[in-house]
Amino acid sequence: CMGTMQSPVNIDTAKTIFSPQLRPIQLSGYSLPANEKLKLRNNGHTVVLELPDSLAITGGYAQQYRAVQLHLHWGSPSRPGSEHTVNGRHFAAEIHVVHYNTKYDSFKEAMVHRDGLAVLGAFLEVGPRENPYYQEILKHLYEIQSEGKEVLVPGFNIAGLLPANLKLYFHYNGSLTTPPCYQTVKWTVFNQTMLLSHDQVPMLVMSLRNNDSKPLQNNYRPVQDLHGRRMLASFQTTLFSSKQLPSEGHSNSSFHAGDVLAVLFGVLFAITALAFLL
Repeated sequence: CMGTMQSPVNIDTAKTIFSPQLRPIQLSGYSLPANEKLKLRNNGHTVVLELPDSLAITGGYAQQYRAVQLHLHWGSPSRPGSEHTVNGRHFAAEIHVVHYNTKYDSFKEAMVHRDGLAVLGAFLEVGPRENPYYQEILKHLYEIQSEGKEVLVPGFNIAGLLPANLKLYFHYNGSLTTPPCYQTVKWTVFNQTMLLSHDQVPMLVMSLRNNDSKPLQNNYRPVQDLHGRRMLASFQTTLFSSKQLPSEGHSNSSFHAGDVLAVLFGVLFAITALAFLL
């Protein structure tokens, strides 16, 4: 796993490069009916939910990418465990939805090609209420406590595991974060964070065990050096801090320049209109 394009990395918002060419991510087929059963597995390293090939990224990338699986990384009761960090900060956990380029016949073939893989990542942190989408996974963890255990779970809206706003994200070229660490991943890390309840995060952190029957915890890779790689952003990040502010729905979002300009222009318009009327 040596190389100059390894993942995860720290996202330094002061050094990101705004790229207006980064279009909103568009997903297709992510809402699955309950009668479609999905395999949930403890592989000794993480919990993996296998996804049907009807799920795809159809916008935001130059090519179409088909989903394969999703998995999570987390810490321990005393330590947050996201893989990527933002300005040096770890979040409680991180979800990765793995896709491969449809120009290749399979994930195995695609993973060795430079444009082969695309991973959508989102941060998880504690919020005020239960997240119903994550509960569809968490409520089955007790059935797969040991390594190698698997269970079939009903289909649900997989898009609910990701932020509602797919326009705001960071993008860079990196690698798989577990061996063989192929440097063939186009990473999208969303700016909004997903909120889980105070009970749900411990369920994720404490339910599973590895092959030594020890708690499966701190299953994240340390951040790697950027080695001069560019970290792109689909929005302006340099004018304001990355403080998380509440937004509608089930996630948080960083306040960015567009929001402020919209408010300023709105106020200016109101003052002008009032002056005209007077």
